[in-house]
Amino acid sequence: MILFGTNGHGKVVYDALKRQAPLFFDDNESILVFLDKKVVRYHRDILPEEKVLITIGNNKIRFSVAKKLKHSVGLLIADTACVSSMSEILEGSQILQGTVIQAGVKIGKHVIVNTGASVDHDCEIDDFCHIAPQATLCGNVRVGEGTMIGAGTTIIPGISIGKWCTIGAGSVVINDIPDHATVVGNPARIIKINE
Repeated sequence: MILFGTNGHGKVVYDALKRQAPLFFDDNESILVFLDKKVVRYHRDILPEEKVLITIGNNKIRFSVAKKLKHSVGLLIADTACVSSMSEILEGSQILQGTVIQAGVKIGKHVIVNTGASVDHDCEIDDFCHIAPQATLCGNVRVGEGTMIGAGTTIIPGISIGKWCTIGAGSVVINDIPDHATVVGNPARIIKINE
């Protein structure tokens, strides 16, 4: 699997893959080597049979990179993750070390469920979301496309969070959140709506 992105998240994914990646793609022309691997600019003719994972934590950047990919897209489920066989995880997603994905969960494309996060039964996470380390989604939570759930956040059962939201680290979400909202606190409150 080829990894697209030379950054801290790239290190985590590379480690979860047991350091098995032939090279890295990155658009930054000044980066030639990363983790002792060759770094090249993306081109569809480079190792076309290999699958690619986008190892960029920023949802908007991951979204824009995905639009230009011509390779098949891989899927990562770390060997220390606990994933129910009754869940569904689509291509491009990364389920990292120590995460728990329970029965009935549906995870879209290019989603990151980061270290130690917990996603309980029947949650739905749309494409290009990032569930940060140690976040907890209780049962029946719905997370819209492109939303960032901050580290250590707790979302109570049955909550619906809109598209392209930012939920601040350590927040406790007890009410539905509209699209493009930024929320923080315990209980979480809207501090801004980004259009």
